[in-house]
Amino acid sequence: MQSTYSQDWLCRRIVSESRDAVIFADQDGLIRLWNAGAVAMFGYRAAEMEGKGLDRIIPEALRARHNEGFRRVMAKGESRYAANLLAVPGLRKDGVRLSLEFTITLIKDDAGEVLGAAAIIRDVSIRWQRDQELKKRLAELEGQGGGGASPDKEDLRTKP
Repeated sequence: MQSTYSQDWLCRRIVSESRDAVIFADQDGLIRLWNAGAVAMFGYRAAEMEGKGLDRIIPEALRARHNEGFRRVMAKGESRYAANLLAVPGLRKDGVRLSLEFTITLIKDDAGEVLGAAAIIRDVSIRWQRDQELKKRLAELEGQGGGGASPDKEDLRTKP
């Protein structure tokens, strides 16, 4: 077994083997990298997405806002989502809606010119759904109790 690996080889392997989606879109918003994690998450093969825009995985109601933001980031050369996690809905090929969290990394050439944006994306749909169910249940419980003591516990506030 090889004990040392080149950084280039290691980076390629991390991207290709990652279960998270790793996507790179050039300045024009065309996908140039679509890893196996993106295939598993969104259901599109790399050949179906490379050279295409991101619209296929963005809900229709959010596409204009996304495209405007993408153009603004490409023009400014910076994104607040490099440091902050972005939570947005996405779409699978079969139309199923996903809850996604991701960060953006702007890729620049040696002269500092922006070449495009890489995103590392995680599907958090199960956690998001569980959180929504918990919020709903909590609201139901708060509505039932009226803020008082639990009915199966003795309320010591009314005892002398």
